[in-house]
Amino acid sequence: MNSGEFSIPIIHNTVSIMTPFLLAGIGGLMTELAGMLNIALEGLILIGAFFSVVFAAYTGSLMLGILLGILTTMLFAYIFGAVTLYLKANVFITGLAANLLAGGLTTVLSFYLFGTKGVLRFEGLPSLPVLRIPALHGIPVIGDLLFGHNILVYFGWASVLLAWILIYKTPFGFRLRGTGSNPEAIEAAGLKPGNYQMAGILISGLTCGLAGAILTLNLGAYVPNISSGRGWIALVVIYLGGRTPFGILGASFVFGLAESLSNYAQGYLDIPADFILAFPYIITVTAMVIVSIIKYKTQGDSK
Repeated sequence: MNSGEFSIPIIHNTVSIMTPFLLAGIGGLMTELAGMLNIALEGLILIGAFFSVVFAAYTGSLMLGILLGILTTMLFAYIFGAVTLYLKANVFITGLAANLLAGGLTTVLSFYLFGTKGVLRFEGLPSLPVLRIPALHGIPVIGDLLFGHNILVYFGWASVLLAWILIYKTPFGFRLRGTGSNPEAIEAAGLKPGNYQMAGILISGLTCGLAGAILTLNLGAYVPNISSGRGWIALVVIYLGGRTPFGILGASFVFGLAESLSNYAQGYLDIPADFILAFPYIITVTAMVIVSIIKYKTQGDSK
């Protein structure tokens, strides 16, 4: 296999792999701009993954499965937000509790509903619609980058533009950012910062529900712990992307490429499998260190 043949599937798979990072990152950005670090992204993705495929299997409809999965994830996000904002619990503790609860809840429901704590397979589940334009798909690199993906991938791209418009071109976006940077000014204007923080949390529930749906509906099955750290990586993506929608798009592509390369490397490189599987997380830690160093040096220069 030559390098050209090798690069095409890597690029194509990178676009699919990056989508959960992108969607979760966009949702996490909303809470970040509102002054809350949402470390519950991992649990929200897991909830979305489980309920999307279960509802799709029960109803026989992908659209209903995705919609009900999103609503369930938003409900879970609301509970997390209510405990944090209304009961004044520590956001880090409630975030960790949400992640643990999501893992336990999906396991219990899996056993109660299907009699297994392992992989749930759903035969006859419809596949996600894929956009195929043969004349354009044949364009080198660009065709493989833009076409042949399922509908949720394109929604992930659309979410970047929608988030940019919402954040920078609407009154809601100005107030959301004001909540994170100067909540006293928001209160002085007669508004409640908590309302905008809750709105950010609910948006993160929506996007994480979609992120989870793409994981399970692509497989037609639910695998325990299918989120596999994607929520944590999404947090890194937010900061690596400079806390902007288009920056998150670029950072998501980097992490998607790292995971895609690690998948292909298992069949081509004589390297221990554990190291190859850990490669995306090595990239995550490295990126965090680099960003921290850059911020430290920038702050030092400004002084």
